[in-house]
Amino acid sequence: MSFIAMNRFKVRHGHEAQFETTWAERESRLKDMEGFREFRLLKGPDGDGYRLYSSHVIWESREAFEAWTRSQQFRDAHKNAGQSKTKDSLMGPPSFEGFETVLHEG
Repeated sequence: MSFIAMNRFKVRHGHEAQFETTWAERESRLKDMEGFREFRLLKGPDGDGYRLYSSHVIWESREAFEAWTRSQQFRDAHKNAGQSKTKDSLMGPPSFEGFETVLHEG
């Protein structure tokens, strides 16, 4: 069964467009990885001073995800993480959540 890796981001109001542009223009490198299935950037509800976003990546397995986190492609894709324009947009660091699929209907 698959593994879903998610990072939740609290993006300050007024920074949503820049946040989305940063993701759209990034060098993802996900497609280079065996076991990668799908990526989505999700825009969620408003909170107290922020808009919630989530990056949502579906992997063939937890092992495929873990291989990604140890890869040069991962280091390349995250080399600009924490730059000032990104840091100024966020209300704290992202929150990671990982889920193993136990039931799937398609």
